[in-house]
Amino acid sequence: MVHPFDEALELAGTDSPNRLTGATHPAWANMVGPFGGMTAATLVGAIASHPEALGDPLALTVNYLAPIADGPFELLLNPVRTNRTNQHWIVELCQDGEPKTTATAVFGVHRDTWTDVEAVMPVVPAPEDVERRGQDFPIWLSRFDLRMVEGAPPLTEGEESPSSTTTLWVRDAAGRPLDYPGLAACSDIFFPRIYLRTGRLIPAGTISLTTYFHASRDELAALGDDFLLCTARALRFSRGFFDQSATLWGRDGVLLASSHQLVYFKG
Repeated sequence: MVHPFDEALELAGTDSPNRLTGATHPAWANMVGPFGGMTAATLVGAIASHPEALGDPLALTVNYLAPIADGPFELLLNPVRTNRTNQHWIVELCQDGEPKTTATAVFGVHRDTWTDVEAVMPVVPAPEDVERRGQDFPIWLSRFDLRMVEGAPPLTEGEESPSSTTTLWVRDAAGRPLDYPGLAACSDIFFPRIYLRTGRLIPAGTISLTTYFHASRDELAALGDDFLLCTARALRFSRGFFDQSATLWGRDGVLLASSHQLVYFKG
């Protein structure tokens, strides 16, 4: 049986390797259009499957231009430049000839070099010691096993928080092992920070999301279908926009990815 995530990633070829077709999947529906993390996963997966792809994803920036309607879409891939160790891409997702999402991506070949990690993983209870949070709306949230450590979305209107930080454990609810598309999806796992600060379900949506992939293939393979620890916070809310910075960790303290996004909000 094919996992709904892999069904959503399925793309059909055309007469050009730079043009692919796909369709949205009901399992990943959000309040408006598909879950943005699923869109990011689809784009990075499309590049990775291209015959000219070099190495592994290093960075992906997705710009959400307009809501993606339920139904078919077209991907246009442009391998702009390939260097010895890195490769640059531009991708466009269109529906009925209209661009709905654009993206730039960097793929590359890793080398054995000096290494260090300055970021510090939060000290939190193990996921087995945190209650699973049931969530059936939007439907895509039910595809994950979520364990909120801090900064859960407010339960009542007006329940303001002095902090925008949310920390949670997450894994695929059906046990799908993590890969680069899955990591891209998890980088957008967080609800808008404005909900937490104001205690109100203010209309909000991601405009641009950048994910940096730090994990090697071996590190992802070692993680399997285990939990990720994901933590996010905003730096400033101002004039209708706010930012969000996030880190994604393996249980063993390995930093797997970091992400930054810009979000539009009303109110």
